[in-house]
Amino acid sequence: MRAAVLHEIGQDKLEVLDDVEAVGFGPGRVRIRVRATGLCHSDLSAMGGVLPQPAPFVPGHEGAGEVLEVGEGVTRVKPGDRVVVCWLPACGACPACKRGQTQLCLAGFMNAGTPNFRRPGGDVFGFAGTGTFAEEVVVDAGCAVPIPDDVPFDIAALIGCGVTTGLGAALNTADVEAGSSVAVIGCGGVGISAIQGARLKGAAEIVAVDPVASRREAALAFGATKAVSPDELPGAKQLVTAGEGFDYVFEVVGRSATARIAYDNTRRGGTLVVVGAGALDDFLQLNMFELFFDEKRILPSMYGGGDVLRSYERTIALWRAGRVDLSGLITHRVALTEINEALDQMRTGAALRTCIEI
Repeated sequence: MRAAVLHEIGQDKLEVLDDVEAVGFGPGRVRIRVRATGLCHSDLSAMGGVLPQPAPFVPGHEGAGEVLEVGEGVTRVKPGDRVVVCWLPACGACPACKRGQTQLCLAGFMNAGTPNFRRPGGDVFGFAGTGTFAEEVVVDAGCAVPIPDDVPFDIAALIGCGVTTGLGAALNTADVEAGSSVAVIGCGGVGISAIQGARLKGAAEIVAVDPVASRREAALAFGATKAVSPDELPGAKQLVTAGEGFDYVFEVVGRSATARIAYDNTRRGGTLVVVGAGALDDFLQLNMFELFFDEKRILPSMYGGGDVLRSYERTIALWRAGRVDLSGLITHRVALTEINEALDQMRTGAALRTCIEI
């Protein structure tokens, strides 16, 4: 079958090969025919070594498709079912799951160290234990989440990561208060989803911050009340909050520099939500006095900060009701053979989300 493979960490191009085999099928496992997958910035981060991932590997973790085959003991799905790929499945038995913090379950991360694919030259891993830039993937049964028949594969793919992460940051982690002021730094697919979440919660002012003009324009269409470049953020802070700072600031870039900017633009007693996934060696510096004196809450948001399966269901309900726009997030569509064009679209900021149709 075909799959897009990164041979070594640090390479900026993927090679689409037709000699890749999905492996690992057996009890408790599911084979999925991938129909659509989104390109998330985390894929680029893994390719560049920002996020830890063994190579060679097939990127992609935001996918949807149909079940081809189920292993012994699998009862939740059957061949022919439509599913979204969940890259962070909950085991249901660990301390985090028992506390109701299923997004902190480590079971899914354990899959990342087991090869998902094989080529004549040896084993190939799947990013985040999945690897959806492939025609087929074999995953644990918990990774295959059934979706209703009326949810298109491209919409389902977005729900698998970016939309759940962004919406959840506003709805679950921050629990944005109606009438509040919000700033979102980084307005790709995840940031736009955070903007939609803040709008749903009734935020009075939502300032979108991004260096790319087209993304700023898109943010206004999705619910932002103002859109500014990073250089214009101080002026927006003064205009919207009289210089005090925003009630909520979402950092959706994953860098200490922007996290520091986000902290500085959060009002005293306000909330900084860290959504972007950053590097192990990128440290955010804060002094102990400001931590004490400003009393700002710093809330990391892992995969939307809530029960993933409930978040999927909520997102589908909101989409059906027309309360969130998911199709509008897909600004580009490419075939798997055009995957490197999609990477360029992500790097330049031209795309909110590119859908790879497989």
